[in-house]
Amino acid sequence: MTKKVLLSPLDPVHDIGLKMIKRGLNEAGLETKLLPPDTPAEEIIRICMEGSFDTLLLSRTLGYGVAELLARFVDLADAAGLRDNVRIGIGGMAVRPEIAAELGFDAGFGPGTTVEEAVAFVEGREYSPQENEIKKEKVDIASPYTYHYKNQKIGSLLEKITMQIIAWAANKTSPGVERAKLRENDWDYQAFLKKEDDSKFYKHYAQLCDQIPKDFYLKGVMHPKTRELSKDELISLNTYISNMQKQMKVKKLQHTKKLPIVWNQYGTGCPFMDIAHVKASEGWGADGVVHFDPSWGARTEGFLNGNLTHQEDGTVITPNNLYRIHRMLEKSTLWQVRAHRGLNTAETVVLAGKIGADLTKINICYGSLAAGTDPARLTIDAFHAIKYAAKYKMPFDVVTNEELTGVPAYKAFAGMLIVADLAVRLGAKPILQPLFAFSPEVMVSGQMDDNYIDFNAAKIYALRSIVDAPIWPGAPIGFLTQTEDRVQSSLSTALHALLATSLGVDAISIASADEAYSGGPISIPSKIDTLRGVEESFRFLGLAGIKPTEKAQIWQEQMVIGIENVLSQIAEQGDFVQSLYDGVLGSKEEGAFPGRAGYNTVREE
Repeated sequence: MTKKVLLSPLDPVHDIGLKMIKRGLNEAGLETKLLPPDTPAEEIIRICMEGSFDTLLLSRTLGYGVAELLARFVDLADAAGLRDNVRIGIGGMAVRPEIAAELGFDAGFGPGTTVEEAVAFVEGREYSPQENEIKKEKVDIASPYTYHYKNQKIGSLLEKITMQIIAWAANKTSPGVERAKLRENDWDYQAFLKKEDDSKFYKHYAQLCDQIPKDFYLKGVMHPKTRELSKDELISLNTYISNMQKQMKVKKLQHTKKLPIVWNQYGTGCPFMDIAHVKASEGWGADGVVHFDPSWGARTEGFLNGNLTHQEDGTVITPNNLYRIHRMLEKSTLWQVRAHRGLNTAETVVLAGKIGADLTKINICYGSLAAGTDPARLTIDAFHAIKYAAKYKMPFDVVTNEELTGVPAYKAFAGMLIVADLAVRLGAKPILQPLFAFSPEVMVSGQMDDNYIDFNAAKIYALRSIVDAPIWPGAPIGFLTQTEDRVQSSLSTALHALLATSLGVDAISIASADEAYSGGPISIPSKIDTLRGVEESFRFLGLAGIKPTEKAQIWQEQMVIGIENVLSQIAEQGDFVQSLYDGVLGSKEEGAFPGRAGYNTVREE
């Protein structure tokens, strides 16, 4: 027999909550009746008894006189004999479960109560939070794309350039490539997990490193500002991980659209703090997290080993650190270990692949023009890194952070497309990562004097007109638009996220409110600020959209022409590496300077 439910607000107004509950009860197949606001208590009781209702659901929104009002209703219900056959629940903004229980109600529902909880009460069963738990799965944003060129001229130019790179790299190596080969062939992850002796491996490994790692392995000398986590710290860390995994509940940021997925980076320097930041990111909806390593690691030949904590930003890449971070991730959380800019690029991909990373990050142009690595060195290292990424089935984004030095977007995009084309030819899956940023180019030229929408939209339009490939704006979105004001910083990120979802991109990277402007330590509350802001922006927009002005189309066309011109120049020159030295993909006047780390270390095999 269908259960009957009577619903009535104990307010002169405010029945919205009960209307939502009524809808849920009806969808569950229950018979319901909703009385109007301000119905007297005596009349509610009379209607309930005459109508043979099984359950009475009341609500109270106004916060004054709550205890007295509810106590009087319970007394009237008892006097009328209503409680003999009817279960009574009370909910609303002014209600707390403990107050309801104290006053004698069968159930109390406070703010945030779900429809599912009310349905469970009416049906006489215990509510299980799992009924309403969010179920998340990892999203492969690269798999839907073909990487076919829509702009055939650009596709032909890229083929010519990347075939030249493949020929150039065919018989070359470097210390970084040799370490990657050693890590690939002689370092066994399962043996590492079993804590088997690896001294023989590291004795050989040390010979391929520069002085800092060599002193670490041969003399036991630690890098400055770096130390081993103590035994007590590791015990505490393991306890923390165990407790967090028992309590962990993930949430989703997306509303009606499934994309973009949202990435948040970590890299406090301390694995313990990183794990706390990652769990906060997961708990507040991040779909993926990015491992951020120290800048000195990119300019050091070789990795250290052990459970290391670092005094400054960036968490040291070691097998132990990566293992501990990876093992505490939720199954639905994507994990990226970036490898894009330094002397350990190829080995980073091998290590990340063996330990279980989902993605990595590789870009020759940014690393060699704006991050300090010699162009020839990074080209050969990235070439092998891409091959390892393909082997370990790790898609990777191709970041264009050289824009932040002043390199125009069209030049940065030309470099990004070269790396992406090379990746496809080597069997990998690249992801295009244009910046959503107030870059030096637009500061000088004025494309963002009116709004932040048009020029960023032009970037997406330009890339989509060239190739069918995934797009992941970063890194982070809104870079150089945020200030030290946490509200402004979070709002700026949220608005850029709103633009990203309107443009239909696949993923975005966001920063915490205090990280976005590089202003000091990164705090968990500031991470949460930004994640909540992004969630609200997705909810605000839904399936609607933002309409850029006609300038977006004009700038798109200009970008495509610029990309074609740059690629034509490189193809005609016939030497990609030399074009990096010559400033074709970013000149000194534009703020791009070929790096020197690893200079003259590329040799013939």
